[in-house]
Amino acid sequence: MKVLNLIRLALLALQRNKLRAVLTMLGIIIGVAAVITIGAIGAGSTASIHSSLSSMGSNLVMVMPNSNAPGGARLQGANVETLTEKDFVALKKESTYINAISPSSQSKGQAINGSLNWPTTIEGVSGEYLAIKNISLKDGKMFSDRDVHTYGKVCLLGQTVVDNVFPKGVDPVGKIIRFNKIPFQVIGILNKKGQNTFGQDQDDIILAPYTTVQKRIIASIYFGSFNASAKSENLSQAAADEMGKILRKTHRLRPSQDNDFTVRTQAELIQTLSSITTLLTALLTAIAAISLVIGGIGIMNIMYVSVTERTKEIGLRMAIGARGRDILSQFLTEAIIISVTGGLIGILIGETLAFVIANALKWEPIIDKASIIEAFGFCTLIGVFFGYYPALKASRLDPIEALRYE
Repeated sequence: MKVLNLIRLALLALQRNKLRAVLTMLGIIIGVAAVITIGAIGAGSTASIHSSLSSMGSNLVMVMPNSNAPGGARLQGANVETLTEKDFVALKKESTYINAISPSSQSKGQAINGSLNWPTTIEGVSGEYLAIKNISLKDGKMFSDRDVHTYGKVCLLGQTVVDNVFPKGVDPVGKIIRFNKIPFQVIGILNKKGQNTFGQDQDDIILAPYTTVQKRIIASIYFGSFNASAKSENLSQAAADEMGKILRKTHRLRPSQDNDFTVRTQAELIQTLSSITTLLTALLTAIAAISLVIGGIGIMNIMYVSVTERTKEIGLRMAIGARGRDILSQFLTEAIIISVTGGLIGILIGETLAFVIANALKWEPIIDKASIIEAFGFCTLIGVFFGYYPALKASRLDPIEALRYE
């Protein structure tokens, strides 16, 4: 029997039970749409994380404090005090793989300008911080080394802080604001960066000399972290290893002692987060693919029903000369049409959902053509696999018994 005739007969048979055919397709439609959507969003989130972290400098090296408590418990966070000015000076002087380094000390509080106030974070840094983090100035200037040495009460504002403590049209540069009770002169405005991959507003920040923040706000000699830029991305790991050795020396740690600090490279962080998102995407895709199998079982079930309902028709076709392989081809074609049609609809719905969800999350969906081809091929395979046995059963019916069937 010619292929076109097979398709025509299959379509006529499906048209007689349109609602049943559509309901049978639902499992395939949902499965394919879920696989395409999850794959596109997962790839988009991985690319977004990579882009967001790379924008802060792919050669970035970070040092955070951590403390080894008795019994092997490791404490890590802002309350751990292990990084000092001595470490900063040693790293700046002895490191050969870094271009620049800046300490960081943070405190939360209220930015106040007259009757306007806004809860935000002030971060104490050095003059090299902007270059390390790839941050540019919209207006004004960065504070100088002299401001750092004299505990200067000067600051740079992120755009979110500007929007909330200065009326529209007012130029903040040169104005005085207060952070809690400490007055600061605004000498610069940072260019807008927006939210990062984790939904944090990167513009809700005030930058000031680290000495000022340490002495006048948090009253501590300890730093929350160090940020450094390696001479190149390829030297990031070498820089991290070198910084680790220098800090072990300044902290006077014996060979048997664990580090009371952690050194991380941006490349390492990107790789870790990308691996996590890739794994989660794979798991969710596998779960979504289960609905494809359920859809295939639905196809098998409905084809069994169809064979039973059309037993007399099968017997009549065989009586007038149809061969078993013709009957097999007819029913197998019906199963494949149901599966492939459901797959095509699922692909369209999946792509649409991917763009809608990704836009809501402010990610760029990445729809791989290979995944669409794989989904389409898998749908065809499901139609063949789950439709074959009912079709085979139909092809093996005895014509006489089929004609007698009530």
